[in-house]
Amino acid sequence: MIKFENVTKAYPDGTVAVDGLNLEAPTGKLTILVGPSGCGKTTSLRMINRLIEPTSGTIYLDDQPTSGMDAALLRRRIGYVIQHAGLFPHRTIVDNIATMPLLLGENPKKAKMRALELMERVGLPASFEKRYPWQLSGGQQQRVGVARALAADPAFMLMDEPFSAVDPVVRAQLQDEFLRLQKEIGKTIIMVTHDIDEALKLGDQVAVMRVGGHLAQMATPSELLTAPADDFVADFVGRDRGYRSLGFTDSSGAVDIREEAFVQLGAPAEEARSKASGAWVLVVDSNRKPLGWAQPERIAVEVRREDLNLSGTSASSAGTMRQLLDAALSSPSRRGVVVNSSGELLGTVTATDVIKAIEAEPHLETAR
Repeated sequence: MIKFENVTKAYPDGTVAVDGLNLEAPTGKLTILVGPSGCGKTTSLRMINRLIEPTSGTIYLDDQPTSGMDAALLRRRIGYVIQHAGLFPHRTIVDNIATMPLLLGENPKKAKMRALELMERVGLPASFEKRYPWQLSGGQQQRVGVARALAADPAFMLMDEPFSAVDPVVRAQLQDEFLRLQKEIGKTIIMVTHDIDEALKLGDQVAVMRVGGHLAQMATPSELLTAPADDFVADFVGRDRGYRSLGFTDSSGAVDIREEAFVQLGAPAEEARSKASGAWVLVVDSNRKPLGWAQPERIAVEVRREDLNLSGTSASSAGTMRQLLDAALSSPSRRGVVVNSSGELLGTVTATDVIKAIEAEPHLETAR
């Protein structure tokens, strides 16, 4: 647990970065600090490991005030991930990751083995161990940064906009991988971001801060979307709150999945025409995994990859209402593809099916 108790940070020129902050980050959960520039979120984060000293108030790690701890020893108890990874350019990847265990006096051989284990855990091949940071992409460097923060197995982690310096595709991948990793390791994490979408996606709870260092609202992502505390929070979260809240609504069993005829890639044009519903037929591979939609009248001899329309997304049967609705709306046939946990076709849903389920069960259980 990380706890702020009436914490204030004021500077000699009179600027108040954080004003009377009271906040608790539960053990094993990911708490996000989000807000506009100047709201004090990064200052709050840096006061935890005392890179910035509070003017007043107390910060606790598991009921122990940080003010009474040796600052260097405190920082060695806390994993820290920053933008651009902050790697040592003169050290190899494995040596970067092993930095903290070596500082703590761990056997070099054991520290290297731990570093190699973490490389695998964050999705880096062992062949990267002797490379240098400049030889890696931005996304790969961020993975190294996360691995380094985990190397000493800290109970606490601080993350300052860790995914903001990479392109949107890589960023989404890193977010998904980090969620998977957090489910395995269960660290107590506080992360700073300026991106409300990232906060809603990653956070177990989200602290929205306003300029002047005041906490506007602390809530779960679904609560922020459905019950913002005031106009500031409502505006910051965005106008499409109703649609986005569906991303936290469990769809399991709520929507009837329709049986959908399909053909395999390479099927004769005649078979595709006979199984089409309307202007489209669904195409799958030999493992019954959806590949895309095809228009039979445009197929000359057999279904080829060039015939496929790839615009539609697919949704997991154990996913959210938003994923189901997106699958239906993005599909050229207006039938959203639903798959099981192995990616195999179960059937399809329409937007009407999803909306009817929402109207019938307005308080569907949240998915987180």
